[in-house]
Amino acid sequence: MALYGLVICGGSSARMGTDKSALVYYDKPQHDHVHDLLALFCEKVIISCNKEQYISLKTSNEKIADLAEYSGHGPISGLLTAFHAFPEHHFLVAGCDYPFLNKKELELFLTKTKRDSAAAAFYNQDDKYEPLLAWYSKEAGPLLKQHFNQNEFSLQHFLKKHNAERYVPQSEKVVTSVDTPEEFRRVKAILANENNK
Repeated sequence: MALYGLVICGGSSARMGTDKSALVYYDKPQHDHVHDLLALFCEKVIISCNKEQYISLKTSNEKIADLAEYSGHGPISGLLTAFHAFPEHHFLVAGCDYPFLNKKELELFLTKTKRDSAAAAFYNQDDKYEPLLAWYSKEAGPLLKQHFNQNEFSLQHFLKKHNAERYVPQSEKVVTSVDTPEEFRRVKAILANENNK
């Protein structure tokens, strides 16, 4: 079964004040950086955007805009749109706001999880799933739609409800989500320091 990758841009990035997916931590916008990371493991990778981002986001990579019937409900909108377009595929999903995500952790995630339930996800220090660092089986598609039709839009609740497999990353830094300009500057400084070692 071919594994597809889904880069989740979505969101209004209200606290950041600018589109988080366009921030540059490495040598390209984060949406393209995450795309290239997922491409190491996936046959095809798609960048998921809301309607406004679809117009403004500059990339040569394939992108898909949230379908109107699902839009406006957070990350679940992008996932449901992807399953609508490619119902026969499993998805490896990564959000754009995890600057410490790397090849090694994705490799360990895919190696160490059995993936015999509807989904598997990174698990953080606060005993919560990271729904945007996750694998969703093709069987999760109809279950997500059912979840959505019951006015349930939280992927966290979905993963709990279906007892998704948990993966605790080797480095807790990997699940650091960057949401403000201050955090962005701090992470840039950490990455610059690491590169200079």
